[in-house]
Formats: sequence, structure tokens, C-alpha cells
Amino acid sequence: MRSSLCWLLPFLLMLASVAQGQPTRRPRIRPRPKPRPGFPQPHEPSEPTDLPPPLPPGPPSIFPDCPRECYCPHDFPSALYCDSRNLRKVPVIPPRIHYLYLQNNFITELPVESFKNASDLRWINLDNNRIHKVDQKVLEKLPSLAFLYMEKNQLQEVPSALPRNLEQLRLSQNSISRIPPGVFSKLENLLLLDLQHNKLTDVVFKPDTFQGLKKLMQLNLAHNTLKKMPRKVPTAIHQLYLDSNKIDTIPDGYFKAFPNLAFIRLNYNKLSDRGLPKNSFNISNLLVLHLSHNKISNVPAINNKLEHLYLNNNIIEKINGTQICPNNLIAFHDFSSDLEHVPRLRYLRLDGNYLKPPIPLDLMMCFRLLQSVVI
Repeated sequence: MRSSLCWLLPFLLMLASVAQGQPTRRPRIRPRPKPRPGFPQPHEPSEPTDLPPPLPPGPPSIFPDCPRECYCPHDFPSALYCDSRNLRKVPVIPPRIHYLYLQNNFITELPVESFKNASDLRWINLDNNRIHKVDQKVLEKLPSLAFLYMEKNQLQEVPSALPRNLEQLRLSQNSISRIPPGVFSKLENLLLLDLQHNKLTDVVFKPDTFQGLKKLMQLNLAHNTLKKMPRKVPTAIHQLYLDSNKIDTIPDGYFKAFPNLAFIRLNYNKLSDRGLPKNSFNISNLLVLHLSHNKISNVPAINNKLEHLYLNNNIIEKINGTQICPNNLIAFHDFSSDLEHVPRLRYLRLDGNYLKPPIPLDLMMCFRLLQSVVI
């Protein structure tokens, strides 16, 4: 037995040494088989790669004329919902439709035939598309259109031949730098014009730019590059938005031309005492005045009816309640008997200046209806 073990031991050692010295064999990588000549190859997508594909058609509608890519609610037969469908163009609109929702798509232009079957449209929402071209005649064929929303597109000018009965025109967040002559001249019923977040400059506004807007109540020109107050703003205006421009001067008596003006926003401009005539904002119907984030060092004169005044983030170092009070403090002592003559200011914001508490006593004596003062 011992002799057999002695014979096997050298043999096992020889096998182990051979196994350790043998190199490891790498797996063979077979080449990928080439496609057969007769097998069709996939084509490149025709749509741009940054656009998702259009959604598949929805279920059949009870309305036979309803576009398959849209939704026609049975309980609202005059409405057509084509929003958020990844559409590239306007579908065929049935004649019965009055309210059309096309927002959040990838529509790039409005050719003349876009709404040819739907001349009774009253409401069109085209927000958040990629529209850069509008045919000159596509909108004039919609005599009943009252609300047109085209925010967040790529327009470079205000569309021409707008319908006469338009009441709201929202064109914010485009790239508009041109307003064609006479584009608003026939819009006597327009109440709201929103042109904020565009590329408008002073040279765009001519003396007749707003001619024809006899009923305009709200004008929004915020977030443009204006250095001057716009010329010949319609006198019927109630609300004027001019935030985030570069305006440094207000002409003397500018706001006297607007007897109904109740709301002014001029935040984030370059206004200073030098560019503000003494009674710039002392107008009879003004209720809310925003002058935040400017370079104003003194509180401007205000009218009795003003209710909200925002002067935060300016360079005001001191405030004299007697000087800014619209009325003579000595003229009324009995609060109950002089209530109708007491200034209506209820909210005053002064934080972000160089003021420190406490609030001056004469300020509180004048503005007795103040509910909140922020310093």
C-alpha cells in the first residue's frame, strides 16, 4: 500500500504543475451577422428628434365630424380640445366649434386654411406652441373671434388683420419686436392687450400705434426694453403694467390723461427723484401703485384714494408723515367727523430701504386706516 502511494504522489504533482502553467483560454467573440440583402432596414425618423411623436387617435366620438386627434365632449358640443396632443398643424375644425383649445403642441405656422370651416370661432388658445408665421388673412376670416391666446410662441411681430370683435389679445413671451402700422386701428372692442416678455423698444411705439383702442382697459408692456413711457396710450386705460423695463423718467402730467387709471406697476425700472415730477402719481382714481426696486429716495405725493403703495427696495432714508399726507394734519382731529376726508391708504411697504423702526407718529396720524406697514 505504501509503495503504491509513493508511485501516485509524483504523478499527481506533475499534473498540478502542468495545470498551473497552462494559459487561460479567452472566449471567442463571434462577429455580428450581417443582415440579409432582402431584409428592409429601418429608416431615420422624419420628425425632428427633439419632438415626441403625435399621440395615436382617440376613441370614436359621438360627433362624426370630430377630429380623431382631438376630444369632443358630449356635454359641450361647441368646444374642441386638441391640447397637449403633440400636433404639428391645426386639424380640420368642424363648423359647430366656438371654443378651440390647441395649447401645448408643436404647431409652427397658421396658413390661410387653418380655420376655413370654423368661421364662428369665439375663443382660440394657441399658447405654448412654436408658431413663427401667421398668414395675413387667416384671422380676418373669424368675425366672431373675441379671445385670442398666443403666448409662449416664436412670433416676431403682432399678427395682421386681427378680427374687429376681439376683446382679449394675449401675445406675451414671444420675440415680438415689430408692431405693424394700423394693426390695432379697427379693434374698438379690445379690452386687454398683453405684450409682456417680448423685445419691444421705444422706436416701436409711434403716435398712432394704439389708435383705435377706444375701450382698452388693461395694457401690459412689462419685461421689455423700454426707456421711456409709451406714447399715446388709450385714455380709457384702467391698468398699466410696465415692470422690468429701463424707464428712468416720467413726463410731467403723463398720468393726467387717464381719468380711469386705478392700477400702475413700475417695479424694476430706473426711476429716481430726478425723473419724477412732484405730482406724478397724485391722480384722483389711483388705487394701487407699485414702485419697488427703483432708485427713489423720497416718498412721492399721493392722492386721498390710494389704498396700496409699494416702495420697497429703493433708497429712502427717512419719511415725513406730515409732508406726504394728502391732507393737512391740523385740518382734522376728530376721526369720526372727518372719516370721508381721511386718506384711504391701507397697505404701505417700505422694506429694503434705509429706514429703521419705529414708524413715525405723524405717518400713523395721517393714514389712520393703515392696516399693515412693512419697514
